[in-house]
Amino acid sequence: MPLPETDAPSPGAPSRKPALIRVLDRALDLVFPPRCVSCDAFGAFICDRCHADMTRAGGSRCDTCWMPLDPRSTCRRCYYQRPALLGVRSAVVYEAAARDAVLALKFRGLSAVAPLMARSMADVLAAWRPPITCIVPVPLSGQRRRLRGYNQSALLANEVSRLTGIPLRRRALIRRHHTRAQTTLTGDARWQNVGGAFRAGKEAPTGSVLLLDDVITTGATLNACARVLLSEGAGAVFALTFARED
Repeated sequence: MPLPETDAPSPGAPSRKPALIRVLDRALDLVFPPRCVSCDAFGAFICDRCHADMTRAGGSRCDTCWMPLDPRSTCRRCYYQRPALLGVRSAVVYEAAARDAVLALKFRGLSAVAPLMARSMADVLAAWRPPITCIVPVPLSGQRRRLRGYNQSALLANEVSRLTGIPLRRRALIRRHHTRAQTTLTGDARWQNVGGAFRAGKEAPTGSVLLLDDVITTGATLNACARVLLSEGAGAVFALTFARED
């Protein structure tokens, strides 16, 4: 059963799952033991070995788009595209077990993997510490959400909010219409595909915002969202994803 997309509690100490939910989780694990999404080993949806083997998205990178960058160079992508985002961070590189986790969350209906992914994201956020006042997930179209049963970005945002105590604004953005999947497009077509795809919702924030998504490739979707938030009065927009496609 997919995890519910509930709004996070008010600012304060990070919350824990209710006791009943934790008991039910343990009971389900006994009946249906979790298996690693990458190697099929029993015990966890991302086993310790596969988690340890994930390539951390670190090293020399552009602070704005988080692409690998020679420290002696200027990021040509950001120079020409003038992104709306003030900064991006990702936990891991989109490959091997990290890719398997994302695909399991998006296309296999395995929402239970979201908390495991979110822990890595919360760790990155704690080290990065951008001056944010709330978290906003990238919205899905109604058609795609009905197909998947949930918005994977909202699930990750729920968990990161719960782990950090940062307020969640799940209704800050709305997807105007269904668009082609970004994975089927390349280059400028990705930017054109999401142009005008988003609008402000009922909870448009005015402070500094952290956009949250599962994967960043060109940054087209996140930047389209950032422009809407900035136009509605957000002070600055940062972005955090589980994976970065290098």
